This record gives sequence, structure tokens and C-alpha cells, in this order.
Amino acid sequence: MTATATPSDHTEQALLRDVVEALAPLERRPGSPGERQAATWIAERLERAGCSARVEEAQFRDGYAPLMAGLSAVGAVAALGALAGRRARKPAALRGASVAAAIADDASNGPRLVRRATTTPRTTWNVVGQAGDPSAQRTLVVMAHHDAAPTGVVFDSRLQRAFGERFPGLLERIDTSLPQWWPVVGSPALAAAGAVSGRRGYAVAGLIGSLLATAAFADIARSPTVPGANDNLSAVAALVALAERLRAQPADGLRVLLVSCGAEEVIQGGIHGFAARHFPALDRERTWFLNLDTVGSPELVLLEGEGAVVMEDYFDRRFRDLVARAAERADATLRRGMRARASTDAVIPSRAGYPTATLSSMDRYKALSNYHQLSDTPENVHYETVAHAVVVADAVVRELAR
Repeated sequence: MTATATPSDHTEQALLRDVVEALAPLERRPGSPGERQAATWIAERLERAGCSARVEEAQFRDGYAPLMAGLSAVGAVAALGALAGRRARKPAALRGASVAAAIADDASNGPRLVRRATTTPRTTWNVVGQAGDPSAQRTLVVMAHHDAAPTGVVFDSRLQRAFGERFPGLLERIDTSLPQWWPVVGSPALAAAGAVSGRRGYAVAGLIGSLLATAAFADIARSPTVPGANDNLSAVAALVALAERLRAQPADGLRVLLVSCGAEEVIQGGIHGFAARHFPALDRERTWFLNLDTVGSPELVLLEGEGAVVMEDYFDRRFRDLVARAAERADATLRRGMRARASTDAVIPSRAGYPTATLSSMDRYKALSNYHQLSDTPENVHYETVAHAVVVADAVVRELAR
């Protein structure tokens, strides 16, 4: 079945551009007044598109860059202890192993024991809109997020571009992004290994890695917030365009929740509040999650899974197959086989046992365009790809509504 609600490319891309340009000037760091203002704007815009929409408060615990900088600094202390002498080795080993476990736990959306022990809850704002058939027994949740990330030197993409130019064939064969969290976790682990084994080389490597990580995260923590046009206003715009399509051609037999979460950029914040409030009412046998994250790069992709430390394919491959079939029937090209080392809100419903898929995008170097850079502005978004994501999402709606 081809998606039949098809406004002209010019009209839809103008709508997408209007949404991105309206929200990009807002400084939307998680939990900030700008993030709240964006949530209110999105809810009002979804209402204008025929949805019932509301802003819901959710609690999150801040973390990410400041927390990781502190943990990495403790990892450096552990490495120094491993180099200090025998008496210091046992506490150094315990400290290094504990830091490595804490970083892996936090980056992977685990229990987050250190974050819970060291931070206080803050407020973020989720937007929940409802379209489609409100009485339907089946539900598709289409997700985005509207907060924006800080930048930092570590996000400079020139090295990846240089690698792609030098080794294009090798780059083409790599479908899983490089594990950027492994060195952060591995450095305090090396310090612990050096303390246990007495090998100074391990401890020196752990010290250097921990110091570099401390500097990188400290730089992120003090850097300005990016406009976040591609990451992730591109997906917010797609939600609005999908709402307009559903108003033009309703989807009988399927309820569609259009959800934009806050505080995603602290490694998942607002989605936990959405889960606590809504998951108990969402039947796992009759609910699907389609996550849209950074869909404004040149090529649209369907991610198979994600994992900051350990790769996890999303729950229920059959739904990803359905998304691919729906895209094919809508004549929408969609690349499969990619897996991401960055985390998205999709990991939360996937772990809860809901069929989950993520649409994202990439450039010729298999990178997210302008990722966490100040150049992530409205004029650098590929609106053709965003419109392409809307076509695929609409096709998934029609497929599930059949």
C-alpha cells in the first residue's frame, strides 16, 4: 500500500523548514526555559494540525558531561595510585574498576547508581499529541526529542571525513559506528588492571586516557548549546508534517501518538517519565514505537540497533521488516543494516519489550551531519531527507492501520 496523503514536495518542505526555523533560535539545553518554551510551541502546533496535544512534566537527573568529567578524573586518580607503589595498588584497583563500571552503567542506561546518588531531580517537558483513530486498539508511537546538546572539540568531524576520503571502500564496509565510549570506559579499567598486575604500562595508558576524557567532557560541559536543527528539530518537524497528513487523510483502526521528549541529550531523560506514565496503558502486543532522530542528513537509514557500550538490536525484527516493506511500497529508498554507538530514546521501549525501530540519516562519511556542532543550523538541514522520513512514517501508519 502506498501512502496516499501526499502534499506537494514544495508545500511539505516549506512546512518542515518553518518548524525548524521557529525553534532553532531557542536555547534548548535540557531542563532550561528554552526547552519548556519549545515544548509549548510544539504542542500548540500539533493542536493546529488537528491533534489533541499536551505538555507533560517529567523528572530527570542531569548528568552526561559534568558527571563523566568527574568520573574520568577519579579514573586518573586511580591510575596515579597504580603507579605510586604496592600499598596504593589495592585501593587503586578498586577505584579504577568502580569508575569503569559506573561509566558503563550510566552511558548504557543502566540503574545509574552514581547519577542517582550525586544529583537531584530536575524538570523537563514532554509533548504528547494524539492523532489517528482514538478508539483503536492498536497504537503507533512516533517519537522525537526537542532539546539540544552542547558542542565540544571532540565532535569535530574532520578526522572521519579524512578517513572516508582516504579509505572509501573500507568505510563502505563499516555499518556499525565506532565505539567512542569504549576508550572512556577502558581507561579506568586499564588503571585497575595496572594496579592488579603491577604493569606500569597499563597504568600509564589508563592515566593518559582518563586525563583526555576528563578534558573532553569538561570542554563539553562549558561549551555553548548548538541550534540542534538536524539533531533533533528535523524529527520534530516530521512529527508536525505527519500530523498534517493524518488530518488530511485519517488512519482508521490505528491510534497514533506523536511524542517529543525533553532531556534526551543527557543520555535519555524525559523518555523515562513518558515510560512511567504511559507504558502501563500500552499493550506490548498492540503497540509499536517508531523513533525519529536526526533525519536531516543526506541519506535516510533504518537503524537495526544501538549501544553505547554493548550493541543491542531493537526488539522484534519483524517491525523493522514492516517499516522496510512500507517504505518500499511508498517508493521511498531506505538503507538498512546500520547500527549506532550513540544512544537514543528508542532503547527504553525496546528494552521494555515493545517492537521498536529508529529512522536516522547520514552523510557520505556515514556521519550525522553537523552532529553536536554550532553549524547544526536550519540552512544546513537536508529537508528532502526529512520529507522522505515523513513519507516512510506515513507509510508505516497506513501499513499498521490496514
